[in-house]
Amino acid sequence: MIELLRKAVEMEGSDVFIVPGAKVAVKVHSELADLTEERMAPADTERLVREIYQLAGRDFALLDEAGDDDFSFALPNISRFRCNTYRQRGSLAAICRIVRFELPDPQKMGIPDIVMNLSSLRSGMVLVTGPAGSGKSTTLACVVDRINQTRSGHIVTIEDPIEYLHRHRMSLVSQREVPGDAATFARALRAALRQAPDVVMLGEMRDLDTIRTAITAAETGHLLLSSLHTVGAAKTVDRIVDAFPAGQQAQVRIQLSMVLRAVVSQRLVPAVDGSRIPVFEVMTVNPAIQNMIRDGRSHQIDNVIYGGSDRSMLSMDSELQRLVRERKITRETALLFAVNPETLAKRI
Repeated sequence: MIELLRKAVEMEGSDVFIVPGAKVAVKVHSELADLTEERMAPADTERLVREIYQLAGRDFALLDEAGDDDFSFALPNISRFRCNTYRQRGSLAAICRIVRFELPDPQKMGIPDIVMNLSSLRSGMVLVTGPAGSGKSTTLACVVDRINQTRSGHIVTIEDPIEYLHRHRMSLVSQREVPGDAATFARALRAALRQAPDVVMLGEMRDLDTIRTAITAAETGHLLLSSLHTVGAAKTVDRIVDAFPAGQQAQVRIQLSMVLRAVVSQRLVPAVDGSRIPVFEVMTVNPAIQNMIRDGRSHQIDNVIYGGSDRSMLSMDSELQRLVRERKITRETALLFAVNPETLAKRI
């Protein structure tokens, strides 16, 4: 297993796939490449999965009881890995995401300054959204690292599992893993409010209890960073509000309009050279958007973002248009990922 993971890191892969009936594979720039010559029988995948648990020092019974398991581990001088193990058709499988030891460079990752500048905020809620595998954790890690390098304070991260390790720089950083260090996100977040934090980074807002506690944390003067599996600012607002019972939604809209500072939406799109490029949409909350959130007019938010009059915002389609102009992506790719394909087609 160590040799397979080492080879995947050397190939600059992103994920290792161990699935019965197939060769062990690694994803490199969106394409699968084989790591073994032979297909894996169920007994082979079980042997590799058990070896992963030994490397992680984790109890195999956790997988046996639940049928799937999430955890992370590190191999010295190789890399960190975020693993999901699971049962499928009665056999065992695993996917291991490769997480580099060093924190990513925002410039090399293509994260624009408008996103990194959100690190200067002192309070409120900043959300990074997008589909699974779109780089949300990387963006959050870069923002946390910028805060860590530029100001003094206490940063508390709550993750499942911990991906990037942050050293103490200008700030002190406490990193808690769910469920290893805390039973649930909501419990860890409530505890964080008693740990004198200046910044709380919540890996994901998964349920109503966590969302409610996150809003409270932002209301009490902390900067709260988190992620959601939504695409677009308007859908993010609706997703949060809809998580609450109907009788509480009007009050939640008022609270959200007061604490929300920005929503960053991102997608990874195929580039001409075969790699993947992140594309960002940024909504910063100005008085007009505050009123739209409070009054339940979130469907009008896109009009403000795409109006182009506010320099603190970025629209997904204008970024796609820029990438086409710079010949980094094709016209077809831009239209495939566009929010308004017809309008973008005319502009291109």
